[in-house]
Amino acid sequence: MKAEENGTMIDLHTHSTKSDGTLTPKELVRLAKELGLEAIALTDHDTVSGLEEAQEEGARIGVEAAPGIELSTNHEGMEVHILGYYINRRNAEFMHKLREFVEERERRNQKMAKLLQQEGFGVTMEDLWQEYPKSIITRAHFARYLVDHGFVKDRDTVFQEYLGEGCRCYVPRKKITPFEAISLIRLGEGVPFFAHPVLCRMADEALYSFTKQLKEAGLAGIEAIYSMNEPEDERKLCQMAEKLGLLISGGSDFHGKNKPHIQLGAGRGGLQVPYQYLEDIKKWRRAHIKPQASRD
Repeated sequence: MKAEENGTMIDLHTHSTKSDGTLTPKELVRLAKELGLEAIALTDHDTVSGLEEAQEEGARIGVEAAPGIELSTNHEGMEVHILGYYINRRNAEFMHKLREFVEERERRNQKMAKLLQQEGFGVTMEDLWQEYPKSIITRAHFARYLVDHGFVKDRDTVFQEYLGEGCRCYVPRKKITPFEAISLIRLGEGVPFFAHPVLCRMADEALYSFTKQLKEAGLAGIEAIYSMNEPEDERKLCQMAEKLGLLISGGSDFHGKNKPHIQLGAGRGGLQVPYQYLEDIKKWRRAHIKPQASRD
């Protein structure tokens, strides 16, 4: 995607220590400032716990921190991620549903910890909570702990032998459908987007049909600009968005040291996301989302 004439760039897909990134929300916003980004969206997995910190730091140093989330879903055995922008974290009904996700993740983590212990690894949930305080523990945290404490040589080995799908310490996680995720994001007054469609590995016609179904369920747009896209992927996704009347977003999927090949705002080096995309999202939200009374 070509840069705008004024060079104003943003990143609408980032992760912090509140899920599986390695920078705190405050550090993430500061890095965005150093890199000259106008705005980022913090889209941690299944949690909005870092949004207040990111927005406060953003307001202080002059970087817009759009409140977001990324939900993992399942569609006919395929993993599909749905991004939500401008979530209202004070919407009580939305937060209640989100807590159910976190509780399900915690049950899964306990099971994986026990399986790792059976393999001879000295790791407990208490160890992980102490090592990564205030984080939503994910498989990435398990992997980091095992590597940092010398149990396994590297992160790839952890996932290839123990925690990857189908491995002996892997525990499947109950997931909602992408249609339910769209409904949940709309409940939270957010703007739902289909994250990195290219990773679904669907044929063009199947992807178009599926995306059309998502739009009919309330989808607002697709993440057409993404770190792992080839130029042809981007071209096809932008054409599909135009044909379906969907917005476009773009982001690096930055995770810090957990994905060292991905740079904030630049992806693998050439990512460029114009600020206009964020303006379009705000405009869509004003036109389609009716704000609810904020309740703690």
